[in-house]
Amino acid sequence: MTIKVGINGFGRIGRQVLKAIRENHSDILDVEAINDLWDVETNAHLLKYDSTYGRFPGEVETRDGDLYIDGELMKSYAVRNPAELPWGELGVDI
Repeated sequence: MTIKVGINGFGRIGRQVLKAIRENHSDILDVEAINDLWDVETNAHLLKYDSTYGRFPGEVETRDGDLYIDGELMKSYAVRNPAELPWGELGVDI
């Protein structure tokens, strides 16, 4: 069973959490969505080219306001109040 994850905040820590999940725990954790006040294009660029941790090993792109990693959709939100996020609709567990 895969646990569905939502990441609230996509700063350096949020990006490293995503990277760690994809590199080490993708068999049990699946990131469904991220929420960050920056636009998705900026978030994609920062994920792809981290000045401290280096380049992200996968393919990162944006389409229609969402983030795609290795072709896999990751819904992207820019909601200030986390209580307003549709985690339940997305089936997010944590």
